Parts: sequence; structure tokens; C-alpha cells
Amino acid sequence: MTAITWKTLLTDWLRRTRELAADLSRPPRPPAAAGGPAARATEYGRIERVVLTDDVSRTLFDEYAGHRATDRGAEETGWVLLGLRRPDEVLVLATLPASTDRNAGVAHVWITGPAHTVASRIVRQDDRRLSILGIVHTHPGTLRHPSAGDLRGDREWVANLRGGEGVFGIGTAGADDGDTTDGVAARPKPHVQSLGGLRFHWYTLGTGDARYRPVPVELTLGPDVAKPLRAVWREVEDHAARLERLATTFARVRFELTEGKHGPALAVVVGLPDPGHAVRVVLEGKDVRYVYEAGGDAFGVDLPDAPPDQGVFLILAEVAARG
Repeated sequence: MTAITWKTLLTDWLRRTRELAADLSRPPRPPAAAGGPAARATEYGRIERVVLTDDVSRTLFDEYAGHRATDRGAEETGWVLLGLRRPDEVLVLATLPASTDRNAGVAHVWITGPAHTVASRIVRQDDRRLSILGIVHTHPGTLRHPSAGDLRGDREWVANLRGGEGVFGIGTAGADDGDTTDGVAARPKPHVQSLGGLRFHWYTLGTGDARYRPVPVELTLGPDVAKPLRAVWREVEDHAARLERLATTFARVRFELTEGKHGPALAVVVGLPDPGHAVRVVLEGKDVRYVYEAGGDAFGVDLPDAPPDQGVFLILAEVAARG
């Protein structure tokens, strides 16, 4: 039986990212009706179904198969799920992969880290309704439900989620009755997905629950809105702590995926008080480039050895000195 120390893992992550975690777990502020009182806050019941977009489901199966084909394929891996919490269901719209430097073996995996804090910010900057819904992780053996170790940690963590309940997927490998061999997914049971010898079993756990509840899984057409981040995941991981510092220091910070010199790049745009003024940081591999934008003009700044946050502060200090 696996022994994933989720309590230590998630408590530490939430401690280090308490500001973001509080925001993610808070129900959306109801819009005020014109000329009338604010709409009632969402009342959450138990989660009766998990709805995945077809792209999210494909991401999970494809990345699980890809992981098994690597030299770390015997280790566990996992994903963080983001999406919409509705009164009696969740709609999963995004998956964040396990960190490259994850602490993993054949019986445990530490999938979260600072990169997930930044990645959550990037995913949510265009839709603040999105929140963390739960976690998927794999088991190298035949254990198709969360372990006792999972329960100890998850039982405390779900209190941070909207509705006080989370979704948990368990991935396993190995053909079984009800599997198809024609490349078409099957659903042997309402809470089970199967494709190409891989399976995901879906459960929920609420605050105070003594055990996980199998929950039906359904598909709908839609994207995995976090999939574009895979192209710049290395940049997100390499600079996560410094990017988070920029995001929490400045009021206007936006992340963009852009075309770099050799492929996809991650741009961080720090808006300044003067209209039309910003510092743009472009991250591509180990390369960090700086551009100062002022009133439609752009000026390259040569700071080859400065990490993102330090470079922005140096540019602002120079601008202030000249002002």
C-alpha cells in the first residue's frame, strides 16, 4: 500500500502560498444586481459528479502514458486540478503537471511546489472563477483507491477547498475486463475511465468524511486551459520563486506566452503607474531578456546576469534616478 505523506506535502505548500491559497478557496464574490441587493452566495452541496473536458481527459492519459515510457516510469506522478466548483459538481478545466524535480519513488510522490503557485496565477488571470479542485496521482501497483496515507493528509486539506470537498483521481496501469483495444476509451464503471491499459478511478472526500466516495465521471467538450504552459514549464519552474515575488510586489503583473528566439517563451509584464509604461521580462530557457516600454517605444536593457525580480528592480531604480 502506498504511503504518500500528503499532510506534510500540502500543509507546507499551503503555508508557503497562503495568500494564493486563501484566494483560491474563497467563493467568488457575487455580482451586485443593478439597483438591488447582491446575489446570494453559492450554496455548495456534495459533489455528485466530476465533469472533465475532453482535452483534460486526454492530457491525463497522454501524460501518464508518456511518463511510463521514461526512465522514471516506475515512479508515481500526478497533477493538480483546477476548474469550477458548482453546487453539486465540479468542472475540471486545467491540469498542472508534477514538478520536474518532484520527490518521487515507487511508493510516494511530492507533486506540488512553487511552480504551481505561479502556474495557478497564470491560468486564473483570465478567469478568476477557477479554483483548485483536487489532485490526481498514480499508483505503480494495483491499488485503485486512495491509501490510508492519502486519507490522513487529504482529510485536513479539503477544508481549504470551496464547499469543503475535493476530487481525487487514482491512476493505475494494466489491462482488465471492460478495457478496449481499439484506441477508444471505455467506462467500465461510473467512476472509472480506461484507455490503452491505463485507468483513472475518481473519488471525492469532504471535511469530516471517514472514507472516500466513488464519484461518477463524465466528459464534455472543452480545453485544458493549462496545456499551453507545458511549452514554458521549464521557465516557470526555474524562476517560480522570483516570479511569485514580482506578482505579490506589484499591483499590475501579467504573464504571457510569446514567441522567443528559438521557440516558445514566457513573458512577464510589470505595469507601472505611468500609462503605457511597463517592464517586460522574457524568459526563454536560461536566457532572461529585459525591455522597458514607454509610450509605444521599447528599449532593450542589457542585464544578462540579473534574475527576473532583481532585473526589474534595477531598471526601476535607474528610471527613478533619471527622473
